[in-house]
Amino acid sequence: MIYFVRAFIGCIILYAIGLTSYAIEDDPKPSSSERSAQRSSIQSNEAIVVRSVNPSEMHVVNSNTLRHKVLCGYQGWFRCPGDPANVGWRHWSRNAKQLTPRDATFEMWPDLSGFDIDEKYPAPGLLNPDGSQAYLFSSANGKTVRRHFNWMKRYDIDGVFLQRFLVELHDSSVDLVLDHVRKSADSTGRIFAICYDLSGIPADRIVDTLKTDWIKLVDVLKVTQDRQYIKEQNQPVVFIWGLYPDRFDSKIADHVIDLFKNNDAYHARVIGGCPWYWRSEKDPQWRRVFHRLDVVSPWNVGNYTETDGKRLAATNSWKDDMIETKQAGSTFMPVIYPGFGWMNLKGKTASRSTIPRLRGEFFKRQFEQAVELGVDTAYVAMFDEVDEGTAIIPVSNTPPGRNQFSTYEGLPNDSYLKYTGEGSKMIRRGRLP
Repeated sequence: MIYFVRAFIGCIILYAIGLTSYAIEDDPKPSSSERSAQRSSIQSNEAIVVRSVNPSEMHVVNSNTLRHKVLCGYQGWFRCPGDPANVGWRHWSRNAKQLTPRDATFEMWPDLSGFDIDEKYPAPGLLNPDGSQAYLFSSANGKTVRRHFNWMKRYDIDGVFLQRFLVELHDSSVDLVLDHVRKSADSTGRIFAICYDLSGIPADRIVDTLKTDWIKLVDVLKVTQDRQYIKEQNQPVVFIWGLYPDRFDSKIADHVIDLFKNNDAYHARVIGGCPWYWRSEKDPQWRRVFHRLDVVSPWNVGNYTETDGKRLAATNSWKDDMIETKQAGSTFMPVIYPGFGWMNLKGKTASRSTIPRLRGEFFKRQFEQAVELGVDTAYVAMFDEVDEGTAIIPVSNTPPGRNQFSTYEGLPNDSYLKYTGEGSKMIRRGRLP
């Protein structure tokens, strides 16, 4: 039997503690069984060492099309005391002023082997099993963002969609991270585009907030003029995540799309992040909204089937998604994810939502299925999302805390970077190995 999960990411920004959390809601469809869905042992501690790249030798990813590309979501939202943002522990702890095992809200401890001392922020009182000080990283540190992009270069990952939460635009460090990403993409030949996340903002503020910020990015920061900013049909690309009918009405969604389609100076090709079950939407106006998108990217994190006792990503809707987007003159961009877990964020009762990685099988199968269907562009959720266990960056084999954090089930710490690079090559070539 197939179990469907309606994975809603409800972003609740708690500024007092610097935490963003998500919620997964059950699918009310009476015709299907429902579950909330949305860990791991030893892995190598070998540091990832990236050699410097001579610009004349560097492969530069073509930024002029989404075709034959795989882009990762890049949260860029981690902050630590003493970093350039100076806002305390953000996205690591429930309490911006302290980090203890009880305060920790992330599922995987990042492996900082090979990081320089000026990139490592001590977590006071938290020690590795060998008694050494445990450290975390900050996305506000440009050296670390550059390191992440060097990993993308090394493993042949095309680039990222930088998450830009509307509710966080007041925070100056959001633009600081954007600046790090722009410079890192240019120096490594990777590509990037803005992904606006609508979660958490009142519906009546969405359009004006989007408009003001996009004008700033285009006219003041001139982000879309970067050589590595993603274009499609000679227009910049913008990703709008959170087009969910239960969050606001279709008129607001139409106004959002109009911002990018009806003004030549700020025109952009719109990718829409929507529910995985978007084709079954009953409201004809919302169905029209989905058909107006240039690219449809149904959020699939937490949507799984169960086969022989294993949870596998549900991809049975992809074929019809491709057919409908083609008929609408748009493109289908599936979401591929490596697993899921958020017990440290939500508590032990959230263990039922954990989706094991199956030593990479869960992740790799989705790439194979995408290639078999002829998919030529995909979104990997996510590059750095250790909060909910969807990260592909190296995580520690021996984290602080006894069995509190998930690992990569004995795989080397760079395994998911490799899997993403290998999957990207298959999609570029349009065939399995």
